Amino acid sequence: MNRQELDVLNSEELLDRVGGDIDLLQELAGVFREDCPKLLAEIRWAVAAENAPALMRAAHTLKGAVANFGADAAREAASRLETMARAGDLKPAHEAVGELESEIQRFERALSALAQRLSTA
Repeated sequence: MNRQELDVLNSEELLDRVGGDIDLLQELAGVFREDCPKLLAEIRWAVAAENAPALMRAAHTLKGAVANFGADAAREAASRLETMARAGDLKPAHEAVGELESEIQRFERALSALAQRLSTA
């Protein structure tokens, strides 16, 4: 795993979380890949509609999903949106969504690289 991947997730910690079960990790990654686009779409909709309760729910759910993988930067980005929604201040949310999407992309690339590395090990 290269340095950029390590900045996004810690593979050893992630493998510890699943008890070294690579099949379970791949299953969890598949569920994440299926759910993530739906959550991001809900977040974008909630920001556009200025619907703070919907944003808070979707950001909280996504925060938990990425936290399960130890993706701290993505978790922090989702947490910022959740905090904005809880405070009812959605003005900076458009920019924060962009940051979240960027962190999710970085995380997904690192997760794919990890999956590929584990499948060839």
